[in-house]
Amino acid sequence: MEYLLAVILFAVSSSVTPGPNNIMVMTSGLNFGIKRSLPLLAGICVGFTIMLLLVGLGFAQLFDLFPSLHFIIKCVGTLYLLYLAWLIARSAGAVTAEHQAKPLSFMKGALFQWVNAKAWVVATGAIAAFTTIGASFYTQNLTIALTFFVVSFPCVGVWLLFGSMLKNLLTSEQNRKWFNYSMAALLVLSVVPVVKEILTQLTHR
Repeated sequence: MEYLLAVILFAVSSSVTPGPNNIMVMTSGLNFGIKRSLPLLAGICVGFTIMLLLVGLGFAQLFDLFPSLHFIIKCVGTLYLLYLAWLIARSAGAVTAEHQAKPLSFMKGALFQWVNAKAWVVATGAIAAFTTIGASFYTQNLTIALTFFVVSFPCVGVWLLFGSMLKNLLTSEQNRKWFNYSMAALLVLSVVPVVKEILTQLTHR
């Protein structure tokens, strides 16, 4: 239960915080409305789920060849996630967007994940931090992907449904600060069980 809660907290905090996906969805919602933007929302959520599965499969093969690599990547991935939390906490969170001629399609939303730097950090960090070597690796990989799939729709959807409200809210420096602090705290909280696991592995070496 602690494991699933940690994955859920991480999925929520990383999905709802300002980033390329959410800015893109919010802009589309403001310019073209909810209905015309739904394909983009679905493309982002489905695309990132597929990305998580493929990244996980690639990691599994590497871990079979180099078992110690998993621990190293877990440490590096955890540091990345803490660094991401620090960036979120100190960020002004200004929301800017360029005008689009037409809403992006499902496929463009899905393919965008592979050039989205935040998506790569989140995907590699999640796989490295929330998986263990062994027969359960593929089950954990599937659990992480399905959790993100379920969580990402409402989290990213918030930016679509309440785009203009969030945009106005985040223009206030004070509100931006508290929003970012809250999301950074959730991100750190989600990493706590992983840090405990790393410390346990270090003490038993």
